[in-house]
Amino acid sequence: EPQRQSTTLIECWTLSLLNLSYQYLTSKSICRAARLLPRFCFQLHEVQMLLPLCLTVSRSVQLHSDVDLGDGNIKYILSGEGAGTIFVIDDKTGNIHATKTLDREEQAQYTLTAQAVARDTNKPLEPPSEFIVKVQDINDNPPEFLHGPYYARVPEMSNVGTSVMQVTATDADDPTYGNSARLVYSILQGQPYFSVEPQTGIIRTALPNMDREARQEYDVVIQAKDMGGHMGGLSGTTEVKITLTDVNDNPPKFPQSVYPMVVSEDRVPGEEVGRLKAKDPDMGDNGLVNYRLVEGDGMSVFELTTDSETREAVVKLKKMVDFETKRSYTLKVEGSNPHIDPQFLAWGPYKDEATIKISVEDADEPPVFVAPSYTFEVEENAPPGAVVGRVHAKDTDVANNPVRYMIPRYTDVEQFFTINSDDGLITTTRPLDREAQAWHNISVSATEIGGHHQDTKVRVNIRVKDVNDNPPEFATNNEVLMCESVAPGKLIETVSAVDKDEMAHRQHFTFSLAPEVAHNHNFSLKDNRDSTASIYVLRKGFGRLTQDVYHLPIEISDNGVPALSSTNTLTIRVCSCDSKDTILSCNVEPYVLPAGLSTGALIAILACIVILLAIVVLFVALRRQKKEPLIVFEEEDIRENIITYDDEGGGEEDTEAFDIATLQNPDGANGFLPRKDIKPELQYPLRPGLGRAAANSVDVDDFIKTRIAEADSDPTAPPYDSIQIYGYEGRGSLAGSLSSLESVTTESDLDYDYLQSWGPRFKKLADLYGTKDCSVADADDGEDS
Repeated sequence: EPQRQSTTLIECWTLSLLNLSYQYLTSKSICRAARLLPRFCFQLHEVQMLLPLCLTVSRSVQLHSDVDLGDGNIKYILSGEGAGTIFVIDDKTGNIHATKTLDREEQAQYTLTAQAVARDTNKPLEPPSEFIVKVQDINDNPPEFLHGPYYARVPEMSNVGTSVMQVTATDADDPTYGNSARLVYSILQGQPYFSVEPQTGIIRTALPNMDREARQEYDVVIQAKDMGGHMGGLSGTTEVKITLTDVNDNPPKFPQSVYPMVVSEDRVPGEEVGRLKAKDPDMGDNGLVNYRLVEGDGMSVFELTTDSETREAVVKLKKMVDFETKRSYTLKVEGSNPHIDPQFLAWGPYKDEATIKISVEDADEPPVFVAPSYTFEVEENAPPGAVVGRVHAKDTDVANNPVRYMIPRYTDVEQFFTINSDDGLITTTRPLDREAQAWHNISVSATEIGGHHQDTKVRVNIRVKDVNDNPPEFATNNEVLMCESVAPGKLIETVSAVDKDEMAHRQHFTFSLAPEVAHNHNFSLKDNRDSTASIYVLRKGFGRLTQDVYHLPIEISDNGVPALSSTNTLTIRVCSCDSKDTILSCNVEPYVLPAGLSTGALIAILACIVILLAIVVLFVALRRQKKEPLIVFEEEDIRENIITYDDEGGGEEDTEAFDIATLQNPDGANGFLPRKDIKPELQYPLRPGLGRAAANSVDVDDFIKTRIAEADSDPTAPPYDSIQIYGYEGRGSLAGSLSSLESVTTESDLDYDYLQSWGPRFKKLADLYGTKDCSVADADDGEDS
């Protein structure tokens, strides 16, 4: 077996050198990876499909066995990866052919198995031989940037050679074979600002002091070329967008050195006067500018704030300005960067200053009162036209126009006061009462004549001075309760007084009995000289039966100017008390009783009277109850009710003595209650007598028969066995009365034979009022029996 392999190997290489030397030399392909397999060796070029081992240039290779004598008895079989699809074999000659182009990037090698068998028996003539077909790489794949396009950022003013980013390309060719996958990077666009390292793909800055404010974005194109960058290599490109990020390399700068502004004197604190802004081309925090007032004569009048959206400095009014007092202000404002980069500190200073000149503009202002408020006094009861006081307002404008005054009516609804429109003098219109209203709070409005009708209001408080015009009176009007057994000299009450007028310092009240009772023998008064007085009893022996109430007039005086006095009556009531002077009763009781009539007798008489009254009330109630009808609903339709009663009476008038709603069908008396919701199955024919009209009762007879026939023949009108009864019987009825109370004593010429056909319920009436005499009726009864 080793000798055979050696022989086959020599043959294989000989054929290869003879047949393929020209193709290998021209295509610069060398079969370096040839592998010796048992009996066979192969190597394929992935483009030219050369099979340089025991093969020719016809894209095929031939297998040959030593036992093959060329007579066609041997069959060659190929199996393994791609057998039958990519590789096919001629079973007679052993030639192997490739059916499609091979791509190393899809599959780099194939493992096949070849065997020679007898054609007739399929028995193997030699053991199977395995061989590997390796696809040799060529440069057929260009480099690719899988993650492009790229975006990078680098700070402005960066030093030359500052790394921006690294780009990487990939090549699908075999990196271990030749230079097909050896890449070299170069920059096609973006010079002279950036450069790229050929071997690593790192992009770096190439120029110093690149300024973002001059140019912010750069479009760079990077190329990757295989074959080490030599001629004939494949290449791929990608775009890199590089953005310069901002650094604080620019100080703020005011576009103007002086900013003129104007403010009207009628502006209120907090209103905006003007705006200014320092320019800084930097971005974000690098471009922030803080403002502050440095100096000037308006530092206390104006303030500076920053608009958070526009980043402008806003000048606002801090206090009101007055054109007549000061007409211009000067301020100096500074703008500076809060964030400074130490790397560029030498490029500073990062601040700037500007001057603000503010002119005050004259405005038509409303008049101004010389006082913020006014307080006046006026005596009560002063006659109309009394002077209260004067208010004064002036025009602060340069024109100094005259002022007109008025009192707004809503502040003086009852119009107690009036004002002179020219000089502001306030007077009364009628007398004032301090006790009704001690203070009057009004407003006075001042309007500039000839101006813009702007007005100013001022508060005027008017106090009504007190005059002693109200006499004193008792503080309380309670009755004084005194026991019958009071001892002489006992204090029974201490009275005090009040006065609606103001109590001046050292003012007090004096008390005395009225002259008409100054010498009475019942009570005395002592002035305590502290605006109170004490009432004493002079005698004993008071009795309610003699006099239960005493009225004691007391005169009260004040020491005002002028002094006033009034007489007030003190009521003293005599009461019954126990031994401890505890009041039991103060009511008057009758003291005269009839002779021989005791208290028990009076109670008995009162009890009898009450019982009699109760009996009378009960009797009246019963009488009223009897007169009320039992039918509550007088308007109720009772035509469908059958009234059944055993006693005969006066017709409809007797129905008031019964509760019609409780009456039932006579059939129910025997315990049989027919169903009202089922139509009767048996229909009884009418008796012949029903069709005959009786004398003087044709209407009733026909009416009842018609209604019965309608009720029996109507299947939709429950209850089916009910009879509609109409109250024709009674006084005033055309049908007359069926009662026997009167017909017994009078002869009747009516024919009641038709009652025989009315059924068993009217049999008794038919026997009594029929035309047959009693003897005949009895005889008939005997015969029937």
